[in-house]
Amino acid sequence: MATFDKATLRKIYDRTTGKCHLCGKKLAFSNYGEHGARGAWEVEHSIPRAKGGSDHGNNLYAAHITCNRSKQDISTRTARAYHGRTRAPLSVAKRKEAKTGNTVVGAGIGAVVGGVIAGPPGAWIGGGIGALLGNSKQLD
Repeated sequence: MATFDKATLRKIYDRTTGKCHLCGKKLAFSNYGEHGARGAWEVEHSIPRAKGGSDHGNNLYAAHITCNRSKQDISTRTARAYHGRTRAPLSVAKRKEAKTGNTVVGAGIGAVVGGVIAGPPGAWIGGGIGALLGNSKQLD
């Protein structure tokens, strides 16, 4: 079993904004490896080591101890499906990136629709409304 320093554990934990990447519920950073404690978690290998997975950062996620142990060597996709999920929670950086992207796309779509319907003033108004709608989209 690999051991991780505190800085590496923090990166793994922050990668999913402190949520279990399998069930999506909150973890407690201070309860790393504390089986039975509230929000207890451990490092989970998306591709299990038993199936050739490595300790490389892109294969490591934070997961509740019970979620991780029940996963065993099945695929992450299957384990998430047990909890009605299709992907891992986004990190803070990825969440901001997605939110900004939604704003730009929403503004563009709003401007096109507004321009078609009401000409240049409609494009300006539609772009503003599209940006607001794109920015307000709720992310996992």
